Amino acid sequence: MKFLDSVRPQIIAATRIVVGFLFAQHGVDKFFGVFGGRPGELEPISIVGGAIELVGGALVCIGLQTRLAAFICSGTMAVAYFLYHQPQGMLPIQNDGELAAVYSWTFLLLAAIGANGVWSVDSAARRS
Repeated sequence: MKFLDSVRPQIIAATRIVVGFLFAQHGVDKFFGVFGGRPGELEPISIVGGAIELVGGALVCIGLQTRLAAFICSGTMAVAYFLYHQPQGMLPIQNDGELAAVYSWTFLLLAAIGANGVWSVDSAARRS
């Protein structure tokens, strides 16, 4: 799998960008309702969660303060899973918590990896 080794930095960067972009869309939906959400009907915890989704997702997407942003996003999704999904059933397949679980673990991985390599503000700042 030498080819995959040669494009590893690009694959990691593309994954970071896509995951951050998808996550930020949840925040946009909560605040502006552009994807079917209902803006203005948020509880305080949803406002905090939506802000983390929007800002944290955007930061991860562009690769700025990636490790910290991804770590906070990971924790937010863990909280969402245990507060809202886990009480409905033991396993994610039973409680509709797959997305929260996958986001939590993916962001934890991105927090460990960081935005090293290509296509990130963090990397560009280190080069200058």
